[in-house]
Amino acid sequence: MIGIKNRLIMFCHVSVLISHAQAFSPPSTSTLFYSSKYYVTRELTTTSRAALFNFGGGESSSQIPNTINERDNQAINAVKAAIRKPRNPSMPLVECEFPALQALNKLGDGSLRSTQEAEEANLVFVSKLAKAIAPAPFLGPKVALFVSSSASNSFKAGAKSKVKGASIYSMKDDVSDIEDDTVCIVVMPSSRIDYQTAQNLAASGNYAAVIVVNGFAKDPKSVPGSATMAYYLKPLTYNSMVAGYLIRSYPAKWAIIDTVTKKVLASYSDEEILVKGTNTPDLRNSGRIIQKAVDERAIKERGSR
Repeated sequence: MIGIKNRLIMFCHVSVLISHAQAFSPPSTSTLFYSSKYYVTRELTTTSRAALFNFGGGESSSQIPNTINERDNQAINAVKAAIRKPRNPSMPLVECEFPALQALNKLGDGSLRSTQEAEEANLVFVSKLAKAIAPAPFLGPKVALFVSSSASNSFKAGAKSKVKGASIYSMKDDVSDIEDDTVCIVVMPSSRIDYQTAQNLAASGNYAAVIVVNGFAKDPKSVPGSATMAYYLKPLTYNSMVAGYLIRSYPAKWAIIDTVTKKVLASYSDEEILVKGTNTPDLRNSGRIIQKAVDERAIKERGSR
């Protein structure tokens, strides 16, 4: 029989060994304990996610960005906030949507040059995002970057050269080697298979978050309503001019902002602005509000002459 004193000594030694193993094991967002082959996981609580993914930043900002760098910082802070506290912790699918190019006529003209410029701009952004999430080896979670299953070889090569510190995958690759605590960034998905794969990754419960950056060819089923729109920047045009923006910088509400006065004309919650069952905002009311603001300003200016 082992005496009480000896049992206490053994318990203390085991406790020390466990604490050392936890200190040097990979920092999984959902690990309860580690065996020689498997992690045993649980659903992340809000508290544990905030503690394990405390990147700093994350302050919301309902204002029109003046530069690309300012826009990128807004988007990165919003994404960090969404990773820490997504709308639905069991479905940590996060979306980020903004014009990759400043010139509006380049965004949808379909030319090869515009497509290449948009791809380049998106890779520059995701390289910043990946570095912000994991600023150095062993500091922050691991990052995996996914390109579309239809991405060109040149785009894949660009992703490998520009996005440092991230593992690069195609949406059609085997992902069994990705660790549980990884943040997955999906850049420019463009097919139903891409979007479904992103949803499957998020719903699996194995990854810290799945971030969709500037998806193409979206339909109502591409991104479910349970996802979190972290950052959204949409120019609102009137009389062929950009008269305002619809902006969402999570966790702040959606805001309609006048480009002239810089004032917030209206704000909405997700429930008020998203098309039912989707993660896409209904733009009709936003357009009407901007048109009204422009018309009222024009009438006021004419009356003051």
